Amino acid sequence: MINMFNLKLFKNIGVPLYLFIYLIIPYSAITQTVKVDFIRSLEKSLNKRDLEFIQKNFRNDEKQNILKQFSKIVNDFPNSEWKIKRLKSNISNKEILRIKVLGEKIVNGEMHILESDFDYIFSILNGKVDEGTIKNLFTTIRNDDKKIDISFKIPDKVLTGAKYDIDIILNKPLEDVIIAGAIKPYQVNSLFEQEILLEPLASGGIFKMTRAPSKPGIQIWSGIIAHPEGMITFTKSINIVDEL
Repeated sequence: MINMFNLKLFKNIGVPLYLFIYLIIPYSAITQTVKVDFIRSLEKSLNKRDLEFIQKNFRNDEKQNILKQFSKIVNDFPNSEWKIKRLKSNISNKEILRIKVLGEKIVNGEMHILESDFDYIFSILNGKVDEGTIKNLFTTIRNDDKKIDISFKIPDKVLTGAKYDIDIILNKPLEDVIIAGAIKPYQVNSLFEQEILLEPLASGGIFKMTRAPSKPGIQIWSGIIAHPEGMITFTKSINIVDEL
């Protein structure tokens, strides 16, 4: 019989719970110009931990929170690296950056690897970043050296009120191997208190049908897969829209 786990245990192995959330908070900065040379300068500034750049390019009401969240990820993954490119925007007066964050750290002799991809959508007000929003977020932290052959089939966009599937599939036949896992929607202001209890997964993955909220916005799911080869934690944001 497999034991039950909860997310609080991850604090003891160096995977803080708030990582799921601070990757959703924008910590990039940009000015009126979004030319290639500026994007490169932005990327270089983040990778060199140039907080002065953030101070100059964020509006005052966002600045302190951004600096706080930036410090958290750097403290957890000191060697984290940002890769940034500009996407073509079809939204009036909005710019879009595609951001990838990579990091790794050794805890108790095990390598934990962070990988996060998301789009940062924002506007410019008086030459500074304003109204930043994260969409299409997908973050994993894993210590299995990518030995677990896993597929994440979670939609990026869903209609309000529509049913949709979330499938986390282990592609390699399990035979007699027992794994555990769970998935849970993120609830605002409750992440530190809520628990995700892992249960045996006899079907070789997590297969869930759910329904989107009735109002447009962003829905966030977080989960864990525990396998003899290691553990994988994941977070995915889904855009809830009125029309596709």
